[in-house]
Amino acid sequence: MQIGIFTIGDVTADPTSGTIPTESQRIKATVAIAKKAEEIGLDVFATGEHHNPPFIAPANPPILMAHLAAVTQTLILSTATTLITTNDPVRIAEDYAYAQHLADGRIDLMLGRGNTGPVYPWFGKDIRQGINLALENYNLLHRLWREDVVDWKGKFRTPLQGFTATPRPLDEVPPFVWHGSIRSPEIAEQAAYYGDGFFHNNIFWNIEHTMQMVDLYRQRYQHYGHGRAQDAIVGLGGQFFMRKNSQDAVKEFRPYFDNAPVYGHGPSLEEFSSMTPLTVGSPQQVLERYLGMTEKVGHYQRQLFLIDHAGLPLKTVLEQLDLLGDILPEMRRGYAQGRPSGIPEAPTHASMVAERGAVAEAAQHHFGDKKDIWTGTSDRDQNEL
Repeated sequence: MQIGIFTIGDVTADPTSGTIPTESQRIKATVAIAKKAEEIGLDVFATGEHHNPPFIAPANPPILMAHLAAVTQTLILSTATTLITTNDPVRIAEDYAYAQHLADGRIDLMLGRGNTGPVYPWFGKDIRQGINLALENYNLLHRLWREDVVDWKGKFRTPLQGFTATPRPLDEVPPFVWHGSIRSPEIAEQAAYYGDGFFHNNIFWNIEHTMQMVDLYRQRYQHYGHGRAQDAIVGLGGQFFMRKNSQDAVKEFRPYFDNAPVYGHGPSLEEFSSMTPLTVGSPQQVLERYLGMTEKVGHYQRQLFLIDHAGLPLKTVLEQLDLLGDILPEMRRGYAQGRPSGIPEAPTHASMVAERGAVAEAAQHHFGDKKDIWTGTSDRDQNEL
């Protein structure tokens, strides 16, 4: 199980002090949070992509990812989300491959349609074509990373003729792709079709909806011949606020929840916590809530938490990470407990390079035994001669 955190990069006033961080302070805080994530032993740090206030999440995530690659050693650097609808697939292919080289492979990305309507016309796109854009653009991106020369024609961008995206992916292995979705079954289908990962960012949804989306993806993954349903690569979102005493956690977090830009002024903290994965309480409550997810969706590969939102000051976010670090060994043991043998781990660059090598070796052996129709000899026969 990969365990990590993600940020949406909101610039929000601290409701307890009225303090609003500058954009520069918020950007520097993001770097500090990522470095802290590695320090406590997390596996993944993911950043969103936004083009509008009140967010400072990078409009071009590889810029941040490349910087983080230089100041971390082991952390997998991901996105949460890369907008496959409004970005040009050619730029995605080239920018993320470049970052992949700088990070020595510690790069993957989560594709999504985005949920901010005005972004579409800013980039000359029609939000009503969101699903079609996601399908067509990823088809092109998938080919750009796997074919040295691409001829392509579609509906939403100019055709390509004899085009080569540069640089080529590191070790000829593209970054692993997660298809992120909150509510769209078409995206779960897309992830299954390509045999990619499916990340259900369920921070706004009840567990029943999450179960339906994950089950759909698993069944279609098996349908397309990539393996058993339980072999499908699943990630979930989540969010928590912890203190040693649960009452202290609720008291401290309530003003932040009530004024949060993404869910404030709606259901109460108690209602929202019962309907969604948000867990505000003691470390033991967080452990029990998230280790219980495997009973609902099966054993999965990636769990990411949103913790730096709603105006929480950097000091508080770093304290939350320390608390997560304290329970991280127990969380890892809990996820491993009862995990059947054969359930795949989340792909990494190293594992994909090894798999590619194994496939190539098997193909070479197979080809070596194949008889030439003209001479009746195989490659192995020729070598022996």
